[in-house]
Amino acid sequence: MEPAYILIIEDDEMVARTIERSLRGDEFKISVASSGVEGLKVARRRPPDLVILDIIMPGMDGYTVCREMRADPLVADVPILFLTAKIKDEDKIAGFNAGADDYITKPFNVDELVMRVRAILRRTKNGSNARAFDSEDEPLGENMLSDRVLAVVRQIQSKAKVAEGSQCLIVGEYVLDTQAYELHTPYRGKVRLTPVQYDLLYHLMGHSGQIFSPARLLDEVWDYPSDAGSPDLVRVHIKNLRERVERNPRAPTFIRTVPGYGYTVSVTIEQD
Repeated sequence: MEPAYILIIEDDEMVARTIERSLRGDEFKISVASSGVEGLKVARRRPPDLVILDIIMPGMDGYTVCREMRADPLVADVPILFLTAKIKDEDKIAGFNAGADDYITKPFNVDELVMRVRAILRRTKNGSNARAFDSEDEPLGENMLSDRVLAVVRQIQSKAKVAEGSQCLIVGEYVLDTQAYELHTPYRGKVRLTPVQYDLLYHLMGHSGQIFSPARLLDEVWDYPSDAGSPDLVRVHIKNLRERVERNPRAPTFIRTVPGYGYTVSVTIEQD
């Protein structure tokens, strides 16, 4: 198996070499950039499988690097792991809002770093934790409509029904295209999802009506053990998804919060 290509963007040479030694072996191939500007150039020249990114750097800081990558189609889907001395909750939230997949603070545990790197790569290398359903999973009869919009209307009030031949999950009027990583929404049109957004939404839509705590989502979507990962990671990705797909993100009707328990995907059908 070809080793995963990891780009480390870190201005402290000692820290960069420590990370490199932690990941040394046949499993990973490492490149190191000592500044944000250099890191962007390296990433665009050869998109890595994962970026490990510091925040506090002269010139272009890590937040800016992350936002620049997310705005560039060439590297927009590359997972980003912040490894930084910024330890406040607001720092972590700012990192997730910038587009990070995960966040580890310094000083860091080598074993935890390797575990999280492997978990991110395992998820992204597989394309997704999710399996794409097809027409053989649940055929809908001889009169199946080929138009996806009509299929959505036909499946209102269903849980994760499958449209024949369309490779999608449907919950109410929300259709997740498992081939294009796109969500078709009744209010926002077609929304292209990042890999981690897709994994999270696929899991919730595939278990429509079930309630998932942040810890359970970290385990089942991010593939992290119960003592690893931050609930803020889940909260911020839920917030960002709502802003992209809900009619009113402050009063969500699709990705719902169940106070004291967690999150669920469901729809309410309005009566005429």
